[in-house]
Amino acid sequence: MDIGVMVGGCGLGGVVDAVREAADVGIDRAWVPQVFGVEALTAIAVAGREVPGIDLGTAVVPTYPRHPLVLAGQALTTSAALGGARLHLGIGLSHQVVIEGMLGMKFEKPALHMREYLSALRPALDGQPVDVEGETLRAATLMGPLTVDDAGPVPVLVAALGPKMLRVAGELADGTLTWMAAPQVVGERIAPSIAAAAEAAGRPRPRVGVGLPVAVTSDVDATLERAAAQFAIYGTLPSYKRLLDEAGLDGPAGVVIAGDEDEVAGRIRALADVGATELLASPVGSRAVRQETLRVLGALARESAAA
Repeated sequence: MDIGVMVGGCGLGGVVDAVREAADVGIDRAWVPQVFGVEALTAIAVAGREVPGIDLGTAVVPTYPRHPLVLAGQALTTSAALGGARLHLGIGLSHQVVIEGMLGMKFEKPALHMREYLSALRPALDGQPVDVEGETLRAATLMGPLTVDDAGPVPVLVAALGPKMLRVAGELADGTLTWMAAPQVVGERIAPSIAAAAEAAGRPRPRVGVGLPVAVTSDVDATLERAAAQFAIYGTLPSYKRLLDEAGLDGPAGVVIAGDEDEVAGRIRALADVGATELLASPVGSRAVRQETLRVLGALARESAAA
């Protein structure tokens, strides 16, 4: 199982520093969220040139605000800037409150939108012609396929949590990225669902990235209290609230992997048993706790690479 870490910062320099810190401890992959402010693919292009040897991914770029051909061109350009096959493109719907409330766009037919989006994005990334006339979008490469010299292959992973989205991801993408999904939910529903969809479509076994807060700490109670406040918003967003309810949890703190080094390492290793192919760890806690967490994640990454 690959070990990755979510990184961020208030500015471009903060993202670069966080990526370098992850690389220095031996972590395989750094994931940059696309929220507001710092643009993830631009930050990845810069960080990847500054810090060679670590894979980078978006977790995740919202689809509604970006036409699939525009995103394909940006992703291919970023891939070329990194060199090799280092970019992993995570995409997702975002949330109705963001798409409609903040951006003034329609959050309509989300599963159909993602199917049509991937029907344009995937061939565009592969240098193939695109001609999609759908209910939610239109895309056509009228002047020929998109080409960006030196761009490597770009796998696409979808933030898919519900049955319809998992089916779309299994049929058309390379896997899924989850957040706030408890291990039992991944093992009992998410991993089997996307694997079945991929198999039915004749596609390779999909990747299953599991995103969870992680803390190596001697004060678990304080860490969970801090996590409850830091991640409180996820208990109010419908898609994540359903995931937490499915696991029988009262709130986001319930999915945090926290404890001493042995406890955390054991729980992370156990993710492979529920179908996870990679971890997207979000270190939580004080600066000292986050540094210790990164150290342990780096050790697990080296262990996994040697296996």
